[in-house]
Amino acid sequence: MKTSHALLVALTLLSACNSKKKEEASLPPSADYPLKVCVVSGEKLGSMGKPHVIKHEGTEVQFCCKNCVKDFNADPKKFLAKIEAARAEKR
Repeated sequence: MKTSHALLVALTLLSACNSKKKEEASLPPSADYPLKVCVVSGEKLGSMGKPHVIKHEGTEVQFCCKNCVKDFNADPKKFLAKIEAARAEKR
């Protein structure tokens, strides 16, 4: 009985983690995002369909496509700096 309960708890936690990932993948883009291009590829946002949007440590990041997220995750500081620079220019 204890094993079944532990398995149920583990599956519930796994499901919650997967739900969060799905939520991140489907975030709507905000109108006040400072860039008009993908932070990774430089392609115009929307040129490949609806921009792919995630939150990284509280910061919204928009991509031209889902494939760019992998490159972003390899060096997020580099790309977050581009967003902050664009935000500072708008001030």
